Amino acid sequence: MGDRHQDLNGAYYGPSIPPPRKVSHSHGRSGGGGCCCGCIGDCLGCCGCCILSVIFNILITIAILLGIAALIIWLIFRPNAIKFHVTDAKLTQFALGADNNLQYNLDLNFTIRNPNRRIGVYYDQIEVRGYYGDQRFGNGNVAPFYQGHKNTTEVGSTLSGRSLVLLNGGDRKDLDEDLKSGIYRIDAKLRLRVRFKFGLIKSWRFKPKVRCDLKVPLGSSNVTSGFQFQRTKCDIDF
Repeated sequence: MGDRHQDLNGAYYGPSIPPPRKVSHSHGRSGGGGCCCGCIGDCLGCCGCCILSVIFNILITIAILLGIAALIIWLIFRPNAIKFHVTDAKLTQFALGADNNLQYNLDLNFTIRNPNRRIGVYYDQIEVRGYYGDQRFGNGNVAPFYQGHKNTTEVGSTLSGRSLVLLNGGDRKDLDEDLKSGIYRIDAKLRLRVRFKFGLIKSWRFKPKVRCDLKVPLGSSNVTSGFQFQRTKCDIDF
């Protein structure tokens, strides 16, 4: 053995150490049911994150496209707000009894102006509600109709009947003042369901609210007091 290790200057280093074997990891199918992320849990988590990311990107893209489409439609059609006015109001009865039942008869005439050149309006529902203070006392309806471009349409509604009205102290004081003057402060509120027509395209339904603050003389009191109903512009809130 001495001759065998003479070239090592008398030192013995033991047997040679083999190099480490390379272990390859297969990312494809394997006999043990391999997965995209190494194990079933990692695979599900990884794939779930990927799906959520794709859905998020799709939603962002859809939102951007809808915004661009809305901007293009606005630039093409340049929509203007619809305008509501009460042109005439006739109050022939408005009496609150001791049992808090209100007898009323109110005729209202409206004009609805569509100032747009390229936009039509479908009025699927118009409900007219009468209020004194914060108490609703009656309602009426207007038949559905379509309004064309740059068009003014006249509609009317009658609120008539008997209704229980519970006024607070402030509203009752206002009613006493209105009774003396013969001029009643009545609010007409409209609840609408409308659709807009852009060429061949029809929009989804909108539910704007319209409020008209009115001063209406009772019966012939306008003759004695000299007060005449004034054409009143209404506020619209989309």
